[in-house]
Amino acid sequence: MTKTRLYIARHGKTMFNTIGRAQGWSDTPLTEAGERGIRELGLGLKEAGLSFEEAVSSDSGRTIQTMGIILRELGLTGKIPYRYDKRIREWCFGSFDGAYDGDLFMGVLPRVFKVDDFHQLSLMELAEGIVEVDTTGWAESWGTLSSRIKEGFEAIAKEVEAAGGGNAIVVSHGMTITTLIYLIDPKAVEELVLDNGSVTVLAYEDGAFSIEKIGDMSYRKVGAKLLEGNYE
Repeated sequence: MTKTRLYIARHGKTMFNTIGRAQGWSDTPLTEAGERGIRELGLGLKEAGLSFEEAVSSDSGRTIQTMGIILRELGLTGKIPYRYDKRIREWCFGSFDGAYDGDLFMGVLPRVFKVDDFHQLSLMELAEGIVEVDTTGWAESWGTLSSRIKEGFEAIAKEVEAAGGGNAIVVSHGMTITTLIYLIDPKAVEELVLDNGSVTVLAYEDGAFSIEKIGDMSYRKVGAKLLEGNYE
């Protein structure tokens, strides 16, 4: 059986990413620069000669748009199974969905925990802090959040493995991918920044994930050279 790997891309840069708003379960489309970045990613993945057995994105518009560009550049549109999975959505920020990042992460949460910088907080503390300040009741507890993310990605890996293994291309979100990495190796997320269009590669074997790459931008860099016509 071929080894099972998930190539997990963060979606392209969106309007809210650009103006610094917490997107969560709310949604904005990719900007022109965001679309170009994902074209770079698709071209870079193709240049690497990777084959994919399946495609999965969250059910958010920005990940669907991203996946459409990737599959087009890979020449795989309509040629491999593609489905949405709401379990790999971004965190829900409740009443702070769509709010400025600065208000939530630099203002409200540090005040809740009496710290100078939200980077001092663990992912669990961030999740529980968002639940505390959310006035809608929509934000998820750490237990709910981490369980649905783990379950969603494991379901993808098990599906690919059951079909004989190989690679799946997956498009998800920054904090969701960070959470998954944390659940595999908590130390791996220290000072982690996942850029739009970066790729995290996970191998799946004997019912467990192992990390092969985190936030890899090399595919985008190769694709950028191809778009500029300078690649040799």
